[in-house]
Parts: sequence; structure tokens; C-alpha cells
Amino acid sequence: MKKLALLLTLIASFTVYAQGDAEAGKAKSTTCAACHGPDGNSLIPANPVLAGQHEKYLLKQLQDFKLGMTTGGEQGRYNAVMAGMVASLSEQDMSDLAAYYASQTAKPGATPETSVDLGEQIYLAGDSERGIAACIACHGPRGNGTSLSGFPKISGQHAEYVSAQLMAFREAKRNNDLNSMMRIVASKLSDKEIDAISQYVGGLH
Repeated sequence: MKKLALLLTLIASFTVYAQGDAEAGKAKSTTCAACHGPDGNSLIPANPVLAGQHEKYLLKQLQDFKLGMTTGGEQGRYNAVMAGMVASLSEQDMSDLAAYYASQTAKPGATPETSVDLGEQIYLAGDSERGIAACIACHGPRGNGTSLSGFPKISGQHAEYVSAQLMAFREAKRNNDLNSMMRIVASKLSDKEIDAISQYVGGLH
């Protein structure tokens, strides 16, 4: 019974995922370009690269930002800038934007040599003694994540943005992660480890 319920959930999720119109999303993305670039390759380190991100994940984040806006941050994901951006978006608008950015190609990033050793250690193996799960378990060997599971692509992402999100998860200021997974992992990471991981994933591709 549980397996059937999970299958139906996945099918429903895929149905929503398949409804986005990339061309319509491109036309609707003009207001997003100032922060994320015209094709989703943000040039601002504090703003995430959206190009090539999984459509389902992008849609969920937009929905969560809207939920955060309508609940005053009590639910979903709250960001003052994004609250204003999603306020007037319909479900179709969000689906179209997600489809557009998912269809774009992300530009490859790089990993500083100083971050390779520690970043690679945590990413590939975690730290069993401290109960830190390896990042590769959910995000894959190249940081591509998986679409159906909702785990985002993090390869090529700006280190500043990744670091800010890990900090937010660690401090429970961001709480829209599945089963609190990111909050649990981030709560055990030091500032040095967060910095190393954030730099490391930029060069995964």
C-alpha cells in the first residue's frame, strides 16, 4: 500500500513537472534576468545559477517562496526579494519559468586547489564518527542531483550562494528541505567545512 501511494505521488509530481512551457517561461523571465542572468547563469555570486537546474526542484522553490510570502515565513521558504518576485505569479507562471531555466545550459565552475582535500573528503565520504552523511549520497558523483527525488543539481553553483544556504540550514533559517535532511547535515558542519564544500562543488561537472 505504501509503495502504491509513493508511486501515485511520483506520477502526480511528474504530471506537474511536465506542464511547464519553456518558451512561455522565457518570455516571463525578463524580470528575473537582473539577478539570475538572461539564461539563468547568474553573474552575482550571492544569487544562484538556475540554468540546468531540475525543473521539479525549481518549481518547488518558487512554490515555497510564495508560501513563505503568504504565511509571513511560517511555512515554505522566505526571502524578502523573492517574496516580491513571486507575489503575482500563478502556478502556470511558475511551471513555465521552471521549464525555461531547466532547459538552459549551466556554465561550468571551478574548484580552488585549497578546497579540494577537505571538500572532497566531506562530499565523498562524510564523517561517520560525527554522523555527517556524504553529499554524494543525494547529489551524486558529479553534483547533478536527481530530478524525481527532488535533490538539486549543485555542480557549478556559486560558492557564496551554497555557503549561505548551508549556513541557513545550520541555523534553521531555511527549513524547506525534505525530512530535515539538510538541517541535520548542516548542523554538524563547521564554518571551515562549509566553506570547503561550497568551493568544492563549483568544480563538479
